[in-house]
Amino acid sequence: MQYDFLKHFPRRMKSVGLYAVLLQNSIQKTTWKQYGFLKSDEQINMIFAVLLYIMEQSLREEHCTMDDIGAYIDTVNMQHFQKQISYEECKELGDFIVNTILSNEGKVMYFDGFDFEANDYQNMHISYVANRIIYVDQELRRTSYYLTDDGYNLLLSTLEIENNMKLTVHEMIFQMHLEKQSYDKAVDEIKNVFNLLRVQLQKIQEAMGKIRRNALNYSVRDYETILLENLDTIQDTKQKFQNYREMVKSRAKELEEKNINVQQLLAREEEKLSHLREIESYLDRTIDEHQKILGSHFDLKALYTKELEQLSQMSMIQRFSLRTELYDKILKCPEALTRLDHFLRPLLTQEPEKIYNLSKAFQLQRPLRRRAETDSQEELDFDEEKWQAEKELRRKEKLRIYEGSLSCLLSRVSQKGAVSLKELSAELSEEERRELIPNVEVFKEIMVELIRNREIDLEALKKEQSQYLQDEPEEFQINEMLLKLTDNEKNTLKKLRIERLGDREPVVFAGIPDGKGRIKSIRCSNVRIQAVRGD
Repeated sequence: MQYDFLKHFPRRMKSVGLYAVLLQNSIQKTTWKQYGFLKSDEQINMIFAVLLYIMEQSLREEHCTMDDIGAYIDTVNMQHFQKQISYEECKELGDFIVNTILSNEGKVMYFDGFDFEANDYQNMHISYVANRIIYVDQELRRTSYYLTDDGYNLLLSTLEIENNMKLTVHEMIFQMHLEKQSYDKAVDEIKNVFNLLRVQLQKIQEAMGKIRRNALNYSVRDYETILLENLDTIQDTKQKFQNYREMVKSRAKELEEKNINVQQLLAREEEKLSHLREIESYLDRTIDEHQKILGSHFDLKALYTKELEQLSQMSMIQRFSLRTELYDKILKCPEALTRLDHFLRPLLTQEPEKIYNLSKAFQLQRPLRRRAETDSQEELDFDEEKWQAEKELRRKEKLRIYEGSLSCLLSRVSQKGAVSLKELSAELSEEERRELIPNVEVFKEIMVELIRNREIDLEALKKEQSQYLQDEPEEFQINEMLLKLTDNEKNTLKKLRIERLGDREPVVFAGIPDGKGRIKSIRCSNVRIQAVRGD
């Protein structure tokens, strides 16, 4: 499926449908006007007030007859809504809410949610309340109402978790799914965590915007609330998510090791690996978002303090009238024009004149000398340019090794059209094998990248490269290097297809050095690389 986030779309639509069907049943009815509920806001408030009463009676395992509902509506109306309706009309209103709106006059209610996996609409049944027959005093037969699962889900979704608990709850659920290796569900939860951090960062930015416009319009209560939310967010969260990232990386590495070894990954394990990579990506973004919140938290405190200090200083500014304090006095005494700079200097915010400090003049002045300590000190000479040049030389040498290995592999593929690792192990000379496999790490990383991509479209990569300006990569990137090696007019290679063959016998390359100078043997699955040309 191209868009994995649409997998559980019908389940989301079921939650939406609970509200949509209820509002549809209510808005179309004109009976509300008979009881004085003219606005849709009042009608919805009354519906949910009745639903909450039914839920409370259901939780207490007590009867909830129409008489009970009518008495409840009568009490709530007298204390709060204050509509001019009698007790009997309250019972009629309760019957209208329960049997007409919530039960749809006995007709079955459905909501269609689109299933993107099946490419069709899924019919979802919706029911808010159910009833059963009871006997009061063992004689009177009555109907008692109670909530269904849909009714409970509807009401429980209306009561939000407090803001300072949302992040903790989603983090606990994410950790639980991670421990159970339910990676598809863990992806949804880490997305929720990231969204909560993004919302918190937006709150801080909006608060800073309000403070810059007018600090007096931003109350101390709001400032305290957002500070406490920030502290709850940044409290030891970064370390937790770093630990989660290390755990996800290790599990993804185990699956990748299994992918290049003899054993083949099942479709389920490949899906797990895909989910692990997505989780790792969101964990990286989550840690970055956490760092932004930490920085913005201190910026908010500094900005609010600065704005309040400026507002307090405004009250200390002395104001005067130019007419009475300047013009009239100059007209009386024109000689004051020679001293006008004393009046204008504060307005031009010049630096004050330096004065001679007598208290410093009579203090004992000690000379500042550096003691020569040539015997005990070691003179260090650090040439940053030379260090950077050496670093760049090591980087280019490392990329040259990758380029040589990939170039050897591409030349074989170009010559034969398709080649497998088993054929290479049998045909290559000792010198060619050293070029193809300079060490274990280089060969392993190249094969892992090829197997992961499965099909590399060089035409699409060239088009993308022509449209965007990119810096030269500091580390090995398979796409960039393939474009570099195939960037000539004679090259007709358009695509590379990589597939793992189902051979039982592994391919063995013996006597291969690793990065620490040890000699090892590589045992891997047989992989076939095929060239697709444009001609």
